[in-house]
Amino acid sequence: MRRTLVAGNWKMHGSLAENQTRLNTLANADLVSEKVQVAVFPTFPYIGQCKSVLGESGIQFGAQNVSEYAGGAYTGEVSADMLMDFGCELAIIGHSERRAIFGESNQQVAEKFIAAQNSGLIPVLCVGETLEERESGDTTTVVAGQIQAVIDEAGISAFSDAVIAYEPVWAIGTGKTATPEQAQEVHAAIRAQLAELDAEIAQSVQILYGGSVKPNNAADIFAQPDVDGALVGGASLAAEDFIQICQAAA
Repeated sequence: MRRTLVAGNWKMHGSLAENQTRLNTLANADLVSEKVQVAVFPTFPYIGQCKSVLGESGIQFGAQNVSEYAGGAYTGEVSADMLMDFGCELAIIGHSERRAIFGESNQQVAEKFIAAQNSGLIPVLCVGETLEERESGDTTTVVAGQIQAVIDEAGISAFSDAVIAYEPVWAIGTGKTATPEQAQEVHAAIRAQLAELDAEIAQSVQILYGGSVKPNNAADIFAQPDVDGALVGGASLAAEDFIQICQAAA
C-alpha cells in the first residue's frame, strides 16, 4: 500500500527566525504515521536548521534543486553528495519554475535525476503542462514526454526509488486548482505509462499533486485513487495550514 506523502516546497522564502517557529510547530504536531509521510524543502542555507530542529519527529527534509555534476569547477552549484552530507533524503527535480525561469531542459532534468539517485537521494520528479498546452489538448503528451526523457536516460527501474509530482503549471501560485477529477485523470495516465514497462513499479510509485493545494481542497484531492499526496507551495509556509493538509492525508 502506498503511503501518502505531503511535501512542503518553501521556494525562496524563509529566515532563521521564521523557519524556527515553523519547524518547531511541525515537529511537535505528531504528523508522521504508517499512512502519512511528511517532508519539507527549504532553500539551501536552511537545510542544516531543518536537520537540527526536526530531529526525531520523523519529518524528512530535502533540497529544492541539485546539480547534475558530482563536483568540480561549477561555481554556485550544489552536488547531491553535499546534500547527503547534511542529511537530506529527497530532492525536487525539474520543478516548472526551474524549467521556465532557468531554462532546464528535459535532458538536464534527467541528468539531475540520475545524479540525485546515484548519491542516494530520492528524486521528486516534477512534471506538468502550461495553460496553453492544456487548452490545446496536449496535457498527456507533454507530461508523458517529460517522464519518458527520464526513462530514456535512467530506465524504468529508476522509478522504483523515486516520486513523481504532477503540477499543472497554470495552477501553481495562481489560486487555480485542477479539479480532483482532472488530477486523477493525469495521475492515472502517468501510472499507465509506467505500467506499460513495469506494472509493479507503476503500482508502487507515489504520484503527488501540486498546484494551490490548501486545507479546504486537500481531502477531495487525496480521495482520488491515483493521488498519493501533495507537493504544497504557498500553504506550506503557514504551519497550521500545512498541518491541516497533513491531517487531511491521514
